[in-house]
Amino acid sequence: MLSLTASAWRGSLCTMNRGRFITLEGGEGAGKTTQRAALASALRQAGLKVVETREPGGSPGAEEIRELLVQGEAGRWDAQAEALLVCAARRDHVQRLISPALQRGEWVLCDRFIDSTYAYQGYGHGLDLEQLRSLNRFAIGDLKPDLTLLFDLPVEAGLARAAERGKAQRFETLELEFHQRVRRGFMLMAALEPKRFAMLDASQRPDEVTAAMLKVLGERLGIRV
Repeated sequence: MLSLTASAWRGSLCTMNRGRFITLEGGEGAGKTTQRAALASALRQAGLKVVETREPGGSPGAEEIRELLVQGEAGRWDAQAEALLVCAARRDHVQRLISPALQRGEWVLCDRFIDSTYAYQGYGHGLDLEQLRSLNRFAIGDLKPDLTLLFDLPVEAGLARAAERGKAQRFETLELEFHQRVRRGFMLMAALEPKRFAMLDASQRPDEVTAAMLKVLGERLGIRV
């Protein structure tokens, strides 16, 4: 069971008007949804109020846009259209769910956020990263996660896991080289922002990944097992 250290509780009391924002990132089949549930359970056991959400999606309007993005043929949208749709969904998601929850002092756990845009539409599809950053600033201002957990594993292993879920979503049907570029993009972003990112080996058993994730929570945010 998790508990907050005394310093973490004091910090929490001093910032009751804002919770913590944790994002979970990685390629297809990395196990983000499983680990988000495990993290949420641990935080709730520590007495924290937790909101679980995802992107694209997370609010009613954003979920409608999600269906446009993840369904259909691989070439349904070009990279620019994808980026615009993602950021439109993100605007609604942040305004209606993420920001209000943080202002209430709740902890928000989000399966994908801005880094997936940079990885998929930027590194994967080749869009200009600075233009994507400007687009995101236009959509949501300067909101960034307090901590980003990056679940990393070889592309082939991740796609094999994703295939076990059944019918492939649109992004999963893109070529192998695209997913390799996405993985390299995630790894580069983690190297450039080591204080925000924590990389976890997602090729391990789920319980081992969870243990490593909770250790990171202790080191980065003052929560101990």
